[in-house]
Amino acid sequence: MAEFVVPEAVPVRLSRADTAVVVVDMQNDFCHPKGSLFVPTSPETIPRIRSLLDKFRRSGARVFYTQDWHGKDDPEFSIWGVHALEGTWGAEIVDELKPFPGEVVVKKLRYDGFYGTAFDHYLSMHGVKNLVVVGTVANICVLHTAGSAALRWIKIFVPVDCVSALTEFDLKAAFRQITFLYRGTLTRSDLVEIA
Repeated sequence: MAEFVVPEAVPVRLSRADTAVVVVDMQNDFCHPKGSLFVPTSPETIPRIRSLLDKFRRSGARVFYTQDWHGKDDPEFSIWGVHALEGTWGAEIVDELKPFPGEVVVKKLRYDGFYGTAFDHYLSMHGVKNLVVVGTVANICVLHTAGSAALRWIKIFVPVDCVSALTEFDLKAAFRQITFLYRGTLTRSDLVEIA
């Protein structure tokens, strides 16, 4: 199989007036070693995501979260097993990244943060044209949420050091799809400037 090329991370300067960040599924079941679908590289992204969120909050830019949220009979459990069960410790956002008061948490039933939610409405209401996407799992909920934003003509930016996956292949495949198919921009948390 041919190796695919993932573009280099580049510096980006974004306006707080039309930019938001979404933290995708940084929940105990994915980010804690005792979680049911633990992603081993997710804990190392937490300090970088927190630093990026601090930057966004200081600038006054919008901060959103998605939260995987399933009822006890969700058909998705036939694929992944029980995870992010509503009202459980596993479904909670990790302590280090808890939303601040007033920050919107979009509870979602599927991989895509837009599908069956009000996320599109929130972004439209605030004039968001640029969306910085961070979180886990890269080739699942991060990819589908980023792709869905791009299909709405929202420009997507993905800090590569703020995203995790189960394998390096999955991570690179997600970055390839985000850049090639959706024309997203790869960056790093230290290369994002928000003014």
